[in-house]
This record gives sequence, structure tokens and C-alpha cells, in this order.
Amino acid sequence: MPPAPVPVGLTAASLQGLGLPFTLEAARRGQELGYRSLWVAEAAGPEAFSTLGAVSQVAPGLDLATGVLALQLRTPPLLAMAGGTLQSLAPQREVILGVGISSPVVAGRWHGAHYGERPLAQVREFVTLLRECLSGERVDFEGDFYRVSGFRLGLRLGERRPKIVIGALNQGMLRLAGEIADGVLLNYLPASHVAWSVEQVRKGGDATVYAYVHVGVCEREHGVEAARRDLFSYAVVDAYARNFIEAGYGEAVAAVRERHAARDREGAVAAVSDAMVDGIDVMGDADHVRATVQAYVQGGVEVPIVFPLPWGPDRAAVVEATLRAAMGAAPSG
Repeated sequence: MPPAPVPVGLTAASLQGLGLPFTLEAARRGQELGYRSLWVAEAAGPEAFSTLGAVSQVAPGLDLATGVLALQLRTPPLLAMAGGTLQSLAPQREVILGVGISSPVVAGRWHGAHYGERPLAQVREFVTLLRECLSGERVDFEGDFYRVSGFRLGLRLGERRPKIVIGALNQGMLRLAGEIADGVLLNYLPASHVAWSVEQVRKGGDATVYAYVHVGVCEREHGVEAARRDLFSYAVVDAYARNFIEAGYGEAVAAVRERHAARDREGAVAAVSDAMVDGIDVMGDADHVRATVQAYVQGGVEVPIVFPLPWGPDRAAVVEATLRAAMGAAPSG
């Protein structure tokens, strides 16, 4: 199999419902197929760093990334400790700390943390302090959100240090990520919206552009209702709604939110348009999946991260076929 023209990552975010052993097997298979990194999300399922610690043992050739952590749930010193520990376990691999402002539901309702009203300011301060904590030097910091006195990371790290990536959707956060982070992680956007997003990042700086690419080698009829439910759950979150509107789905978003406000969940899910489904949660044959990954790259994504859609009667087979297709490998069997 010829090498992929760009480094391709794999996320387990969509696989968590299949169990941690499945995630570990997917990481192992990903390494065999030439994937370069494994990304885990964190909301109410598996905890990120214990998962990545396990991945580091079963797939030692993969870079290890969080994508993304709700930054309200860990202080910057604690996140530096977690990232430093993982870097110590995998000193020859990249460790990527993907963080984001999350949502009022995840941070506030599920975890009882304060969501905050100044997301850009909080992300800027969090990343600034996190970077200082990763330096290994004494840290004294006093800001609007965090105050630290005399912290020093108690881990001996080599020259390789964890990188910081910001999950971003809209103009302000995209620019901020370009300015202060090593990378920006795009998510829940069609390939047609990538160029605009990259343009915003470049107005801030030269951060590496990563993106989740939601794809599945499956019959559309097996996944279309799951896709509608998936996109509905994000369209009712203000930041994602703005992102969807900017991407051209304004009419569908308005209908979803109108029905949701009227407590008509079934109607709100049904209001997710076919265009949204086919643009963001992409289903089809292997050629279509491979072409979709390439479309994100052509739009300006430097590191596509395959987000397998495990939809169909044999979810394990769908994931395997998707992993192979996205890398241009021949079907198994």
C-alpha cells in the first residue's frame, strides 16, 4: 500500500459505545494500516488519559491526542501533569493536548463546573498557563480565571513536550487558535466549509489545521436516522448552530431549533436536512469515503482525522472497512 500523502489520524470518539477493548483493537488496526495518531474525546464515557495510556501499550507507534477535553474540568497544572505523564510513557511519540470550551450541558449540567461567559478570554488564559506549566520552570501566575503560585512540573521530560491544540468552530476561536496554539481542531463541518475556517485560523497565525472527517463505509439507509439524531444534538448548542449556519445550513438549523423550543424532539430531529447529513456525516462506498478525506485535505486540512461512523448491522465490519477505505487500502477478505 503506498503511503498516505498526508499524516492521517484516527479518533475513537465515535467508538466509545462499543467498549474500551474495541477502541484498543481499533488503535492496533489503525497502526497496522498506517494511521499516525489516535485521538480520544471525553464527555461522560471513558476518561481520556487512562485510555491513551492503554493505547500507548497496544499501539506504541501512534501519536497520542485528546480531542477535545472540556477545559473547565481540569486546571492547567493538572492537565500539564497528565500530558507530561503520557509523554513520559511515550517519549518518542507526539502527545497532543486538545482542549476546548465545551458546552453548558457537558461542563455545567453533567460535571457541575462553571461554564463561564467569556470563552475567548478563558481559553487564552488557560492555554497561556498550560504552556507555562509544561515548561518545567517555576510558575507564578495571576489571571482573571486562574491563580497559581510556585508550581513546577515534577516530571523529567526530554526535548519533546506535549503540543496544545484548541477545538474551534467560529471566527473568534479559530483566530485565537491560530495565534496561541500549536494546532486547531475542526469538527462537524462539511468539506466545503474548510477553506473559510482555515482562512480564519491564518488571520491569527500558523497553527497546524487538524479536522475530524466523519465517514462510514455503509449503506445510507443504515445510518441516516442516526446521523439526524447526531446533528440535532449539536444544532441545539449555540456555538455549533453558528458554525452550521456559516456553513450554509441556516434554514435547517432554524427549523431544528424552532421545533426543539416547542418541545417537539421528533420534529426537531426530522428537520435535520439531507444536505446536512450528506455534507457532515458522510456515508457511502469505499471510493466515496476516500474522496471525502481528500476533499478535506484539498480544502486546507493538514492532518485529517478519520471519525468512523459505526452504523449498520455489523458495526465492527463497518469500522474496519472505513479504516481501510480512508487510507486507500484494498477491502479485506
